[in-house]
Amino acid sequence: MSQSPRRLFCFGLGYSARALGRQLLDEGWQVAGTTRAEESAERLRAEGFEVHLFDRDRPLADPAAALGAASHLLSSVPPDEAGDPVIAQHGAAILACASLLWIGYLSTTGVYGDRDGGWVDEDSALEPTGSRGARRVAAERAWLGLAGRPVHLFRLAGIYGPGRNALETVRAGRGRRIDKPGQVFSRIHQADIVAVLRASMARPNPGRAYNLCDDEAAPPEEVIAHACGLLGVEPPPLVPFEQAELSPMGRSFYRDNKRVSNRRIKEELGVALAYPDYRAGLKALLAES
Repeated sequence: MSQSPRRLFCFGLGYSARALGRQLLDEGWQVAGTTRAEESAERLRAEGFEVHLFDRDRPLADPAAALGAASHLLSSVPPDEAGDPVIAQHGAAILACASLLWIGYLSTTGVYGDRDGGWVDEDSALEPTGSRGARRVAAERAWLGLAGRPVHLFRLAGIYGPGRNALETVRAGRGRRIDKPGQVFSRIHQADIVAVLRASMARPNPGRAYNLCDDEAAPPEEVIAHACGLLGVEPPPLVPFEQAELSPMGRSFYRDNKRVSNRRIKEELGVALAYPDYRAGLKALLAES
């Protein structure tokens, strides 16, 4: 009797989930997932994905059929003010899906809040500084609350990769260097996100949380300056944080200042980062462009 094909279902076929899905499609997996717009659905279907429309106000038309044969499930859908829409609409269907071997929820390192430049790891207290971080903490708890389900949490730092990086920002004329002394951010390349997810899928450890970041938290103005150097253009002038014209959301990112440990993905999952810092990542992206 032949083995059933492996099937990944993604709530939210976004930047990271699509990258994972494309690799698995190439290896013969079935990959299904959701998007909110029919225009996006058509593009995704052209890539080989089975696509369903979903948002809080439009649940899956037939959740049992969509999820019933899934061996793996990933959610990248962010919580809203009412909570996690996937859990709200389809938590019961996920609980009823007996075929699931692995569930992943993409969260954020924002759940740790501000540490004034200090270090956090997965055992650090969750002390979010704003409402978005608080909603993420509640969403993590909701996913872990799926009793008996093999849930894993992935706390992502700032994501970059093809089409979404400091080189593209500079090329588009949107590069800014905001000076806030002592401020650092952690980052993670799209390819390394995929590597961590695949390592966890190969070695499930239900209930476990993992930080996804590279080895070097760095000041954001330093990254822009390096991208300018790679492109051979003059870096924009430094602007003091107090004088920078930032949106409320943009300003909120500077509220948290911490260094995030990635030791667990290396020691438990055996992940060797392809891009251990932003310099390696940007160099490769420039070569690919």
